[in-house]
Amino acid sequence: LLIVEDDDVQRKSMTDLIGNGDVETTEAGSGEEALDLIRSRAFDCIILDLGLPDVTGVEFLTRIKEDDTIPNVPIIVYTGKELTREEEAVINEYAEKIIVKGARSAERLVDETTLFLHRVESALPEEKRQMIRVLHDRESVFSDKTVLVVDDDMRNVFAITNVLETKGLNVVAAPDGKKGMAALEKYPDINLVLMDIMMPEMDGYEAMRRIREKQAFQKLPIIALTAKAMKGDRKKCIEAGASDYLAKPVNMDKLLSMMRVWLY
Repeated sequence: LLIVEDDDVQRKSMTDLIGNGDVETTEAGSGEEALDLIRSRAFDCIILDLGLPDVTGVEFLTRIKEDDTIPNVPIIVYTGKELTREEEAVINEYAEKIIVKGARSAERLVDETTLFLHRVESALPEEKRQMIRVLHDRESVFSDKTVLVVDDDMRNVFAITNVLETKGLNVVAAPDGKKGMAALEKYPDINLVLMDIMMPEMDGYEAMRRIREKQAFQKLPIIALTAKAMKGDRKKCIEAGASDYLAKPVNMDKLLSMMRVWLY
């Protein structure tokens, strides 16, 4: 997590609020310092205050999103500033969330960062779990959503389907990339794809590339599932068109957390 905030006290309080040992938090007090950090290492989520001393929040967002060398990172704007209509339009385009400092803002910050950092909710301290429970029912994001599971191992399909259906999701299964693409054409209301990589007929890389070629599926969330975590796997999956990546054996808590982000 990267926290970009010029006020030392606020920055410390956000680090204390979110930190729990499973999150590595880096702090930046200015826009330029933050941009240097983002270019030199990978972050899973950024919390951005708009009142920075050297660049405006809007300028910071624009520079991040227009720089092709910076990977796509979820950004949560956390501000006490009253926004103009123009500022709000830019922020809505470039950031995932705007949280206005005030009532319930701490709860919302814990909730949103838990989503974007793929934190397993059951591992959080009780007080933070309570904050999230109070805020809203997190399972509602799964209601009436349809997931396509593309995997040639029927045991995997059965195990994943079993868990997803208990969460209220509808599941469509396909044994290879070719049939997965046919299922997408047949069921255009599919909300998310879980794509195994090693399959006969058409592997996951090829299937994802072909899916992304179609205009209708360019923003469809695809989570790639690989047989083992190999160096470079994530990069290869993202380049082929995956939105996210998880190594097998699948940790269902992590998978559900990831799915919440992309369905959200």
